Amino acid sequence: MTTAFSQPAFRTAQPSPQLPTLPTGWPIGSYGTYEEAQRAVDHLADKDFPVQDVTIVGVEPMLVERVAARLTWGKVLGSGAMSGAWFGLFVGLLLSFFTPGAGLLPIGIGLLSGVAFGLIFAATSYAATRGRRDFVSHSQLVARRYDVLCQPRNAEGGRDLLAKLAMGTGL
Repeated sequence: MTTAFSQPAFRTAQPSPQLPTLPTGWPIGSYGTYEEAQRAVDHLADKDFPVQDVTIVGVEPMLVERVAARLTWGKVLGSGAMSGAWFGLFVGLLLSFFTPGAGLLPIGIGLLSGVAFGLIFAATSYAATRGRRDFVSHSQLVARRYDVLCQPRNAEGGRDLLAKLAMGTGL
């Protein structure tokens, strides 16, 4: 018997393709950088290997945040004014296109109001942080190593091709 909250007993437990699943396969290579793992898979593809059986897995992932610059009131307000100007210019151009005989007035009004709103929003956002994050950074997800996995039916052939690549023959 099934209800709205249960699964029928005859269904097999197959993972939904939209949900994250663990990778499967046998390791055929391990590399220190993603670029090296990508080069290995590209080598397999060049040798007509069935790459649909291959997966690159980042092992021991870590989030790296690289600090790019210090934030100051001048940088914050300048950036807010510029982004507001671009948006205001866009709105002003749209208004001028769809208002017959308006001339440049909608463009100027859009530009000035965009700058004003950009300054206001940037200032309030920066003031709300109260100096707790006075820098700009870029985050990146990296791994300590990258393993290349292959389904068992082709793993031996893939390992042989990658061994030839590592020896420099690349035949």
